Amino acid sequence: MSFHFSRSKIAAVAASAFIGGVFFASSLDWTQGLFAQGGGKVKTEVAAPLPAGAPGEGFAAIAERVTPAVVSIQAERDARRARPSQQQRRNVPPGFEEFFNQLDPRNQGPSESSGSGFIVSKDGYILTNNHVVEGADRVKVLMSDRREFKAKIIGHDPQTDVAVLKIDGAGLPTVGLGDDQKLRIGEWVVAIGNPLGLNFTVTAGIISAKGRGNELAGLNRDNLAISDFLQTDAAINPGNSGGPLMNTRGEVIGINSAIASQTGFYSGYGFAIPITLAKTVMDDIVAHGRVRRAILGITINDVNAEDAAVAKLKEIAGAKVGGFSGDDSPARKAGLEPGDIIVRVEGKDVDRVSTLQRLVRMHQPGEVIDIEVMRYGERKSFKIRLQEAPAEASQVASADDKPSEGESVTTSRLGINVEAITAEAAKANNIAEQYRGLRVASVDAAGPAAEKLFRNDVIVRVIRPEPVTVIRTAADLQKVLARVKNGEYVSLLVYANTQQGPGTRVVNIRVGE
Repeated sequence: MSFHFSRSKIAAVAASAFIGGVFFASSLDWTQGLFAQGGGKVKTEVAAPLPAGAPGEGFAAIAERVTPAVVSIQAERDARRARPSQQQRRNVPPGFEEFFNQLDPRNQGPSESSGSGFIVSKDGYILTNNHVVEGADRVKVLMSDRREFKAKIIGHDPQTDVAVLKIDGAGLPTVGLGDDQKLRIGEWVVAIGNPLGLNFTVTAGIISAKGRGNELAGLNRDNLAISDFLQTDAAINPGNSGGPLMNTRGEVIGINSAIASQTGFYSGYGFAIPITLAKTVMDDIVAHGRVRRAILGITINDVNAEDAAVAKLKEIAGAKVGGFSGDDSPARKAGLEPGDIIVRVEGKDVDRVSTLQRLVRMHQPGEVIDIEVMRYGERKSFKIRLQEAPAEASQVASADDKPSEGESVTTSRLGINVEAITAEAAKANNIAEQYRGLRVASVDAAGPAAEKLFRNDVIVRVIRPEPVTVIRTAADLQKVLARVKNGEYVSLLVYANTQQGPGTRVVNIRVGE
């Protein structure tokens, strides 16, 4: 039996593959690396392991148990939000520029992409990939029993490519989370997802490698990105992104995230985010509304044979310090120097950069950790107080309304995400001093400000309620909204640079929950 895809279906699959993906070159001559996308702590469940020797043991038992908790995700983006990011444009391979030019909102309508996810709590928390839902105006979740839910993006983190969604429900089917650190290369694994529009497809393979890091650096060019992938030969295709990778006990040990392929489709190389890392990110998002990433404040590289020889290491292992993030770098203050090779963190061996990233990531900013280094044959020990990575507005969508100057803040009562305009940004965008307010970073398509405020609008003043309030920070706006009851209106003076030129307008919005 053969399957025939319509031209529109093929176009949708191609769009999902390329919009959600990135491209990189490596020593293995992979010409394209694609995200496998077609588009308080969470109380997770612990699944009882499948008993050895049971009649239902095997892939069929895993599929039967886990599939009800796997979801298909549809992410919709309005036309004005469809323009690809600068990073996406930089990652376009030669010959695909015209494809991305077609994504200009002036040339097309709303866009849609698809991916996968899985339910981790009975009240509806879902783990998926950031690139599945990034920039989405609306997210819909479809379960294997054909139930549909509207999903809220609780938070997302581009640096680990993890996102957390929430649907309203109770007693929902869930998956159990395992421990990827106990995995051995060669173990069987099972993937469930929605590749190429073929919902709830089950594939199997083995763990081909662990700790893939620098080899896949092109998957994320952020200098704080964590590259620590599980590699599998289970078939992963566009649409599998965000779906679970499971061990033979039916426990999730990874989130399927990317493929390496010359065609954009399965070629035997799939990559998954370790579940222990993903759970740490999820807990941060739910507990704090953002990812609190602990850093040492150093630049690092894997160790080569020459590095090991100079440091008098018996094995070629460790992470070499290349430099520091600045004078306030925690590692620099503690006494580390360029050329030091970090070999142990909290008593655990560091064999490569990805291992160091993982060990540090398991701690919170402010914690003090023990680090051992080799400095030209001499072993030294340091205690380093971890620092929180500087926040960037585009990195994490906050889950609450706590104001935080200089960061992106979600104002749910208006349905907008805002950020303060720095002096540098004002100068670069020719924004006069009197119009330096709050930039609208995104608008909830179902929120009170939908079709009233738009991305890149600048909220300058609150005219009503009185007194007139100049808005410079998220805290300024939050203080005003605290005096406004649900159902009442606020009047905003908004500055925007439109096709007709720069100017202001007054926007009246009825405040909601």
